[in-house]
Amino acid sequence: MSYDLLSIASSGVRASSELLQTTSKNIANVNTEGYVRERTEFTTMVDNQVGRGETYRLLNQFAQEQLNRDTSNKSFFDQFVTEANRVDTLFSEEANSLSTGINSLFNNVQEALNQPSSTVARSLVITDAQSLIDQMDRLSGIVFDQQSIVNEQLEIFSEEANTLIQSISALNKDIAAVNGTNNAADASSTFNERDKAIRDLSELIDIETLDGPNGEKLVFMGTGEAVVMQNGSFNLFSMRGDPDPSFKELTLDVNGGKAVPLEIDTSKLKGKIGGLLAFRDDILVPAQNQIGQMGLAIADAFNEQNKLGMNANGELGGDIFTIPTENAFAYQDNTGGVTNMTATVEPGKGSELPASNFIITYTANPNEVSIQAIDNKGEPIGNPSLADTTSGVIDSSSITSGESFGLQITVAGTGATGDQFQVKLNSQAASSISLATGRGDDLALASPIRTANDINNIGTGTISAGTVSSVTSGGFTSTTPPALANGDITIVKAAGANDYLISDGNGANVAVTIAPPGENVLAGLGAPYDSYGFDFDIEGTPATGDTFTLEFNEGGFDDNRNGLKLADLQNGELVRQNVVTTTTADNHKTFNQAYAGMVSDIGVVTGQAITSGAAFDALAQQSEAWYESLSGVNLDEEAANLLRFQQSYAASAQVLAAARSIFDTLLSAAR
Repeated sequence: MSYDLLSIASSGVRASSELLQTTSKNIANVNTEGYVRERTEFTTMVDNQVGRGETYRLLNQFAQEQLNRDTSNKSFFDQFVTEANRVDTLFSEEANSLSTGINSLFNNVQEALNQPSSTVARSLVITDAQSLIDQMDRLSGIVFDQQSIVNEQLEIFSEEANTLIQSISALNKDIAAVNGTNNAADASSTFNERDKAIRDLSELIDIETLDGPNGEKLVFMGTGEAVVMQNGSFNLFSMRGDPDPSFKELTLDVNGGKAVPLEIDTSKLKGKIGGLLAFRDDILVPAQNQIGQMGLAIADAFNEQNKLGMNANGELGGDIFTIPTENAFAYQDNTGGVTNMTATVEPGKGSELPASNFIITYTANPNEVSIQAIDNKGEPIGNPSLADTTSGVIDSSSITSGESFGLQITVAGTGATGDQFQVKLNSQAASSISLATGRGDDLALASPIRTANDINNIGTGTISAGTVSSVTSGGFTSTTPPALANGDITIVKAAGANDYLISDGNGANVAVTIAPPGENVLAGLGAPYDSYGFDFDIEGTPATGDTFTLEFNEGGFDDNRNGLKLADLQNGELVRQNVVTTTTADNHKTFNQAYAGMVSDIGVVTGQAITSGAAFDALAQQSEAWYESLSGVNLDEEAANLLRFQQSYAASAQVLAAARSIFDTLLSAAR
């Protein structure tokens, strides 16, 4: 009996000692990040021996996976909101507002209209034009700086992810090496280290895990790609830019280092990396494109209207702004012979340019390319246009199907079928627009034509002030000073109801018919008058013999008729909204409306992210609490266990002492 009692007591002391060791380990690691509390359990006593204790980690796999998912979502919105708040604040500042610069420019145009011969008033317009350019450059610089920051963070985060992936793979090997052996119970710290690495990885990207053979954990991205596989193999991330080296894309190096671009969907790719990519695609890219689009639309509209006027030197107007020409980006897989491709705005087509980038692709047909607008994530928008490249210039005149989108592309060389180029005119041009002149005298406030009713007219007919639609159609000379290429125009009312005589520089009277209401007279008369580039109306009822004249506006420096049209550009809907539209849709906005819409969009996206972030933060806290309630160390519980196991140890020790005493007594009795 004493032998059995001794065995029982020894077994109890050993069991209590193991329990105390496990409890002590839990208490010692209460502040160790990633530690999972452990528990030791024993089987029922057999042959007077307590079964060998089994120590295991208290881990609920569902709670762990939910925590990883919520951690990814929380990290996504934390990163997105941090970046977006900074940009939202910068764009909301009055000093950075393009609306302020646009309003100031057109206010000074209005002042110049009141004093068209004032050099001071004209100079203020040029000064404000430069200020507007500086504001666009500053805003564009802010966005470019943020893109650089995003690229740097993406590089850092991808390196962190790679380190964690390699660590998880190495830990999988360590776990597989001891799996099923007597040392498996001693590998809990390795399991903890691996679980912590997986959770840290979930902060960078969203992941899913599966149990592999020999205790391994297989790790997949939320988009389905494997990053940690069986037998220690793994894939790593890299950041590459194709075709734009400054625009980094996340790629996964598989098959011995061959880069395979991931199909990134920001609604699936979460974590800090997903948050950065979503911030770039949803805020930075649209903002940069819209700033450039507005700048190009303003510059083109102002230039084209200024060309239709006459400046303070009595010459036809020229460009006020210099619209940049930007290089297209060639894809690395191109095999053709295109040595250079550049893009700019086709003069007069700035209002047709959407806030998009474009992919130019050489088709199977010789000398033909497709022009495809793409969205912020690089996905096609609408149907592609087709253009002929024979002349080396792609614009509205070379489009064979679809539209030119306001682009004017110059190509040097011949592309091979499938060769692609990316045109990022909007984003590049925002910081490249400049002034073509610094002289206020170059502001063309006057109209180059003027009309008059003869003083001896007796009827009620009058000739309108006239409008100019082109100074290059043949109606004006290119000499200095310029003049009407076909001389002054005289119209005399003939005897018939709608009969008139018209003459220009050739001096011959030509009988014509001008039917009421007498709008756009020259266009209605046909060739050659409809190609002069200007027109007028005859209103009222002229009497026979009444005479009307149109001549070059020589010396008309106090004229502000073209200036009125320049000022009215502020109210013109010249900024295109969407690539795909309908004939009944209002697809254009004014400059101020477009800028206000851009700032509003940034604010709305940021606000939505803040709201979603708060929701996922609450979910992450709940998941953390659930996980910690199961796997975290509770000091109160461990203290109670410590007392209980101490008492158990002491009781077993007492039994052991009693067994020894009985045994000693028996030995003494036998002597």
